[in-house]
Amino acid sequence: MFKNYLKVAWRNLIRNKTFSTINVLGLALGMASSLLIVLWVQDELSIGKQYANADLLYRVMENEIADGRTVTDEDTPGILADELKRQFPEIRYAAGFSSEEDHVLSVEEKVSRQTGCFVGADWFKMYSIPLLSGTAETALNAPNHVAISRKVAQTFFDSPQAALGKSIRFNNRTDYQVAAVFEDLPYNSTDQYDFLLNWNTYLKREPWLNVWENGGPGTRLQLRPEADPEKVNAKLRTFLKGRNKDINATFNIELFLQPEKDAYLYSNFKNGYRDGGRIEYVRLFIIVAVFLLLIAGINFMNLATARSIKRAQEVGVRKAVGAKRLSLIWQFMGEAFLMALLALIIAVILVDLALPVFNQLTDKQLRLPTNQPVFWGFLLGLLVITGCVSGSYPALFMSSLSPVRVLKGSLRISAGTQLFRRGLVVFQFVLSILMIVGTVVVYRQLQYIQTKNLGFDRENLIDVPGEGDIGRKYLSFKQELLQQPGVESVTHIQTNPLRNGNTSDGVEWPGKNPTLSIQFNNTAVGYDFVKTMKLTLVGGRDFSPDFRTDSTNYLINEATAQRLGYKDPVGQPLTFWKRPGKIVGVLKDFHFNSLHVPIRPLIVRLSEEQAYGHILIKTQPGQTKQALASIEAVCRRMNPTFPFRYSFVDANFQKAYKSETVVSTLTTLFAGMAIFIACLGLFGLAAFTAEQRTKEIGVRKVLGASVGSIVTLLSKDFMKLVGVAIVIASPLAWYAMSKWLDGFAYKIELSWWMFGLAGLMAVGIALLTISFQSVKAALMNPVKSLRSE
Repeated sequence: MFKNYLKVAWRNLIRNKTFSTINVLGLALGMASSLLIVLWVQDELSIGKQYANADLLYRVMENEIADGRTVTDEDTPGILADELKRQFPEIRYAAGFSSEEDHVLSVEEKVSRQTGCFVGADWFKMYSIPLLSGTAETALNAPNHVAISRKVAQTFFDSPQAALGKSIRFNNRTDYQVAAVFEDLPYNSTDQYDFLLNWNTYLKREPWLNVWENGGPGTRLQLRPEADPEKVNAKLRTFLKGRNKDINATFNIELFLQPEKDAYLYSNFKNGYRDGGRIEYVRLFIIVAVFLLLIAGINFMNLATARSIKRAQEVGVRKAVGAKRLSLIWQFMGEAFLMALLALIIAVILVDLALPVFNQLTDKQLRLPTNQPVFWGFLLGLLVITGCVSGSYPALFMSSLSPVRVLKGSLRISAGTQLFRRGLVVFQFVLSILMIVGTVVVYRQLQYIQTKNLGFDRENLIDVPGEGDIGRKYLSFKQELLQQPGVESVTHIQTNPLRNGNTSDGVEWPGKNPTLSIQFNNTAVGYDFVKTMKLTLVGGRDFSPDFRTDSTNYLINEATAQRLGYKDPVGQPLTFWKRPGKIVGVLKDFHFNSLHVPIRPLIVRLSEEQAYGHILIKTQPGQTKQALASIEAVCRRMNPTFPFRYSFVDANFQKAYKSETVVSTLTTLFAGMAIFIACLGLFGLAAFTAEQRTKEIGVRKVLGASVGSIVTLLSKDFMKLVGVAIVIASPLAWYAMSKWLDGFAYKIELSWWMFGLAGLMAVGIALLTISFQSVKAALMNPVKSLRSE
């Protein structure tokens, strides 16, 4: 019997080539798109969970409560890890973790720039990173020890085994002994580093880390299996009271634990509580995958139901000779599964071909996990779900037909069935319009971000790290650069010009409430800061070598002026970190952090002598290439042991919003796919409708009907359905995109034209799809149409 079902299904597939092609192609594209999304989602969900004891690993977070606001970050005191381990029996291991930065490693004549950080001695005991040589106990237990990756070991020593015990030079200043070699971290690891240094070395090098009032590095820990995280959280909440002298009635820091496995997906916090992050994109694309499968399945249901009259006589004959309804259901479900199987095979081939481009787009290393049973189980599940969803209604509908009515020729599609088919078309286009609106809004927001005036000119602005000799000999370096062709001005800034995380409440001014604690962002800069960044002064002046007292003076932004309460801030006293001075200039507010957060109060101090942060070089328009060659020559001459490195501030800005760019591209891609699949179904329905009304069209043409009137006749019913879809989709899209835009402090306003554009696109695409078949039917020779009469 199964063989007979298969034979009948294959014959029907071959006999109705157009119908079969549309169905298989639609299902294949829907499956391929969904499979790509599932691979991406699976990869996103796996980040931070690759460690053997991932369920016991936590990050210590801070809620800083001051000035009526709660700010959450991972900047903890440098001495926190050891103290927590001493005070909390629930904690098995704890380690500090500095930010990952690029440094120069060298062995004799070999020089290479690698990413590294300082970590506590428990690091390899906490994180199950495979060690190729050395042990977790001895890898980082001495100040002169360094652990390097396989890549670094092969770069300098040819193999991990040969590296053990060898000496490697750090930033051309300090020699370290290789105590361990670890396996290269996977690309989807939450942390990315090539070498690790001892934490106590970091505390000794940066004395400010040993003070409870200062925060900066992160703290990681591993709880014991029997420990209750909630009880640990309750004790952590007040842990800093009595240790941090800044904590008072108006300023408080509460510590809490965030699971390591949640850190990547749930990175956003609002008012001290978790408020999404990458998980929002994961949820979004899961919904998109479901949408695409639904649209493809609806195509199958619609076309199969529409063609029911063609196969009604077959069903009537089968029932008349004794076929049971169940056997007919199995037959039609078998046809659906056969099409789904063909579509799945094509989908897997399409995904395999598309993965290299998809990986380049998303910056991932996805592949088809054909060696994993779970993958084949997923494909089987996809086949079953798609086959059942797309084949269930046609099978139930066809098997319910009355053989008497069918063989008498009196079969008519009921109003309920027609309403169901129209509802499916509306549903398809609701989903498609939602995705079009999403594409338009995401694209506009991204354009807004990329073109927004940040308050400074990021064009032709080069960022050179102040490392090695050029940091220590900044004044000579600056003078050399200013003599080079194409260089307009030079300055330096302690923090990243696009990401300033330095905050402090060590600010005093006359009239300040002594119990009030306000966090101010701060940074140190060199002369010509305003000129190089092309900032706008709303009052006062920039720092100048003509004023010796500027070494203790300050620049502030408008947000700071407002917070201080000065009507005319210029010349007013200000004390920062117990260093009294005056405000010499007020800067128009500019963005020194992500556009996801509002502009905060900023205090800028002068530090001209040394530059260990970022050296900013403004080049003259049209002379950047020439200037870069000159800058490189000066760097190689003054800093020969450090490979030349630079970046454009504008390019760094684009990279900062890479996630949004990827989401925009993927949304556009999958929205286009949804529209294409929906239109495939519409094309099939239009073709079938035209075929059903062939004789009616022939009669109308004989009676003088024009091509235009016939096209209108065949198109108007479909266009009504698209119109209904627009009405339903618009409020849904407005709500969804409003929620997404809430994640930005600076955002576009949703406008009616965005929904109008999406509606016009849906109408236009649908009209083109329908018109092709309508015009073809209208141009048919009526003699051929009526020949059988």
